[in-house]
Amino acid sequence: MKERNITIAPRDAPRKIKSDLHKLRKLTDAEINASIANDPDWNDDWHWSDAVLVIPPKKKAISIRVDEDVLDYFRKEGAGYQRRMNAVLRSYMQHKRRKRA
Repeated sequence: MKERNITIAPRDAPRKIKSDLHKLRKLTDAEINASIANDPDWNDDWHWSDAVLVIPPKKKAISIRVDEDVLDYFRKEGAGYQRRMNAVLRSYMQHKRRKRA
């Protein structure tokens, strides 16, 4: 499996999206087109037919015992601590696989 960049959205993301949508609704078509024209990342040659559907792997709910200080460490980092623990375990697994190969 190829390594991928993972983006984790903060819990306040829905509020930010709503405020961004509110700003977007106020823009005129001319302002939107000017914004697109000034965007260095905009590429007219890109087509949706080039898009690739990426389905994230299924997660399996388990019960696991970890040291209390390990759990506290991840929880103190805030929401998404289970995702971060999974990322650490995945990194360990990939490192071991590379070492064997």
